[in-house]
Amino acid sequence: MSICIEVTTPAHARFAEAICALIEDSARARGTGIARRDPAYIRKKIIEGKAVIALDGDQLAGFCYIETWEHGRYVANSGLVVAPEYRRQGLAKAIKQKAFALARSLYPEARVFGITTSLAVMKINTELGYRPVTFSELTQDDAFWEGCSSCPNYDILQRNQRRMCLCTGMLAPSAVEEAAAKKQQVPATDSFTPTNSSHE
Repeated sequence: MSICIEVTTPAHARFAEAICALIEDSARARGTGIARRDPAYIRKKIIEGKAVIALDGDQLAGFCYIETWEHGRYVANSGLVVAPEYRRQGLAKAIKQKAFALARSLYPEARVFGITTSLAVMKINTELGYRPVTFSELTQDDAFWEGCSSCPNYDILQRNQRRMCLCTGMLAPSAVEEAAAKKQQVPATDSFTPTNSSHE
């Protein structure tokens, strides 16, 4: 098995329906998550090069796309899915890493966030530099939260005025913020030199 993970091109648009079916089947099996995606929307993301696809030859193995909110202040990796026969092989992590890098490349000043009920996704996110946060630290764009309406737990979100749900909110700094933080860090040495910089 030789799986290729790449940023999408218009040639991948033919996979849009299969991707939507895979996302819906996966959400149904978990009993949670956002079940429905519009093939036209997924096709648009693919054509714009704002998605990552994993292919085993001509067989769809996995997918993830990126969305922006609040005029580019926030970016999210959405719709991460792996076909059942390719799970438990580290493919989700590889796709997520590629999508995370793509998001930061296209939107270096945007903070990367996500909401998930998946422990596996939480682990991957943590390794990429995300941290758990309250929903108040995420985008407040109504369009993002309306995207939760097809989730079976949407009523919980509404009852709590979008402050909490079964999902965990996670947030990573922007590429610009991370670069600035690294510049402030001082390499460890045997001798102490006073500095205004501080380690996190």
